[in-house]
Amino acid sequence: MKTTILVSLAGALALAGCNKASTDDTAAVDTAAPVATDTTAAAMPDTSTPQGFVDMAASSDMYEIEAAKVAQQMGKSDKLKAFAAMMIKDHGTSTDKLKAAVAKAGAGVTMPTAMQAKHQQMLDGLKNAGDSFDKMYAEQQVAAHDEAMRLMQAQADSGTSAPLKMFASDVLPVIKHHAGDASRLP
Repeated sequence: MKTTILVSLAGALALAGCNKASTDDTAAVDTAAPVATDTTAAAMPDTSTPQGFVDMAASSDMYEIEAAKVAQQMGKSDKLKAFAAMMIKDHGTSTDKLKAAVAKAGAGVTMPTAMQAKHQQMLDGLKNAGDSFDKMYAEQQVAAHDEAMRLMQAQADSGTSAPLKMFASDVLPVIKHHAGDASRLP
């Protein structure tokens, strides 16, 4: 319901900005820009909330594990397959730590059972990559770990749930290590 209200409010603000009779074009552009440029905002959780953070962190782990399983089968490079094995192990550990943090976070915060549509689309793309699998997997890993670093850093810096902040701080160095390794994939 929060997302629906926020999307409706953003739409209303964008329309109001378009109809504004003013010489201050910057205000109208700034108000409308997020709506016009971010077509996935409605589908993505608000990661500034404890539940939104958990939804995205869990989805990221689910994607990493499933993508790595596909890489184990479809990958051509031994280096890529070794990286994938590390992803299965480390993101399995991350998921276990996230579950423990969620249990300590209190009422209202739960673990999701499915990954976000964005991550599912990435996984589906990998499954259909054919001969370009290794290249696509490497590119997705760089992007996914960059996104995960930003998510964890934001939570560690300004999260509102102490157990979730601690989780983010704990896994951030591992994600940074993964990002470096992903950038060196074939």
